[in-house]
Amino acid sequence: MKYVLVTGGVVSGLGKGVTASSIGVLLKACGLRVTSIKIDPYLNTDAGTMSPFEHGEVFVLDDGGEVDLDLGNYERFLDIKLTRDNNITTGKIYQSVIDKERRGDYLGKTVQVVPHITDEIQVWIERVAMNPVDGTEEPADVCVIELGGTIGDIESMPFIEALGQFSYRVGPGNFCLVHVSLVPVLNVVGEQKTKPTQHSVRGLRGLGLLPDILACRSTQPLEEHVKVKLAQFCHVPIPNIINLHDVTNIWHIPLLLRDQKAHEVILKVLDLQCVGNVPREPKLAEWTDRASKCDKMKTPVRIAMVGKYTGLSDSYLSVLKALLHASVALNRKLVVDWVPSCDLEDSTAEETPDAYEKAWKSLKGADGVLVPGGFGDRGVQGKILAAKYARENNVPYLGICLGMQIAVIEFARSIMKLNGANSTEFDPTTKTPCVIFMPEGSKTHMGATMRLGSRRTYFQVNKCKSAKLYGNASYVDERHRHRYEVNPDMVPEFEKAGLSFVGRDESGRRMEIIELPTHRFFVGAQFHPEFKSRPGKPSPLFLGLIAAASGQLDHLLQRPCGVFSPTGRCTCFPNGPHKLKVYQNGHVVKPLKGLVNGHYPATGNGAIPI
Repeated sequence: MKYVLVTGGVVSGLGKGVTASSIGVLLKACGLRVTSIKIDPYLNTDAGTMSPFEHGEVFVLDDGGEVDLDLGNYERFLDIKLTRDNNITTGKIYQSVIDKERRGDYLGKTVQVVPHITDEIQVWIERVAMNPVDGTEEPADVCVIELGGTIGDIESMPFIEALGQFSYRVGPGNFCLVHVSLVPVLNVVGEQKTKPTQHSVRGLRGLGLLPDILACRSTQPLEEHVKVKLAQFCHVPIPNIINLHDVTNIWHIPLLLRDQKAHEVILKVLDLQCVGNVPREPKLAEWTDRASKCDKMKTPVRIAMVGKYTGLSDSYLSVLKALLHASVALNRKLVVDWVPSCDLEDSTAEETPDAYEKAWKSLKGADGVLVPGGFGDRGVQGKILAAKYARENNVPYLGICLGMQIAVIEFARSIMKLNGANSTEFDPTTKTPCVIFMPEGSKTHMGATMRLGSRRTYFQVNKCKSAKLYGNASYVDERHRHRYEVNPDMVPEFEKAGLSFVGRDESGRRMEIIELPTHRFFVGAQFHPEFKSRPGKPSPLFLGLIAAASGQLDHLLQRPCGVFSPTGRCTCFPNGPHKLKVYQNGHVVKPLKGLVNGHYPATGNGAIPI
């Protein structure tokens, strides 16, 4: 097993996660199997109890793991499925060591940070790195490890010590350290400054870690004399200094790495340069086309994102990525209008009328409305008003988790005239509980007590929009994160009034997907479809929202085949992909024209419209 460690210096938020993901893409494009591990040096055992304002969104895995959002980057970029063990936290490591101590595994020894904590970290990394993540039974060739935080943080010290030991443990040729640092420009001086990176590398070396590659973040490309200076004072060869300057979209990052021959440097350090006698070269034709296509899109589609955490985009990172994937697939330039749900409420009209007017203007100017998941009662009335506006005005609507539940509440209040209808989450004493606490949930413990991970949803109506978007499948597996559900005892009343529950779980009593059949596009999902959306395989429900918002839904639903398939089958996108680029192992094989028995031949592992 080979290991690539990505660390960060100077400041947080430099994009270590995207850098680590892009390195993975580059190595995968060179024909290697890649897995990823994220190390978070906080004491929480997982990200499940943290506010999105605190740490961004909580990303949910198939096995129900509530993890750092960077694992979402890894899954999207590398198209792999990770487990909860791929996210290491201080809390998990200490809990594991203490459990061993209580069992007597240490035979009476004094348990210390060194060697017991540091050994546990190394054993954990080696164990998880061997887990297959690409749908086969084969382990990865390379494990990309991202160390969260910034070099010098007190809480990172046990991990840095462990990783220093680990680099010697696996030996030369098996470990490559990529240090991401900032090269700022002071407006007063107007030149790129290397001193922050020099200090960061000096600190890294003082802790026993020697960088093989410097990945320098900057607004503009690095000047040549700056690279020379960095090489001189950081003791890193000039070819090993990679510049990650600002780009128009993050899909350009792997291309930046490729253009600067980062793969050659990494493969040389890891002693993986050749397959036989043939040098490894990354095959990124599909990735290149997607990045270029994203830049060229001009026709906008406006989506109003009505939520509670609109002040921090990372709170809804996977939702934004899913919207982008769908928009690119349908050749539309995504414009997201952030609408704080509280600002739609009547109380805001009295207290801050400008914010109220702005929120409603954004909502009414949107082509589609999306209400994402969330917890707590703050801003719920605003979300209900957004759902009501979309329903009454035939505006495409997608409600995710809580967004589905509030659509049910709004329907009960407005259509069924049940004025007191509510969720027991917001009003435990409501006499009309449309949404109730799940029987298997816990009201005393917050972490990992919800319905989490991949669960199966069975379609009840074959001709509904959702089923068509999923390629007329009889069931789908999607990821969940909720502790409240639609009251199954009220479902017959809802359906009699016109609300269709088109998707249910295996028991038939848990509602998973709602639709208004007479509406242009009004869909709610109890699961979180955004977690499984990929750049080349957009989530079907997000694809439906963007298609409806851009007037392409009818064409999309009339496709002769299913949703986007990585086998090269027809995607039937509204722009008319009767001319496709088909990819095989990252290379364009041939352009295809016309259908063969309703499909394009399965000659590659990807096809996108051109």
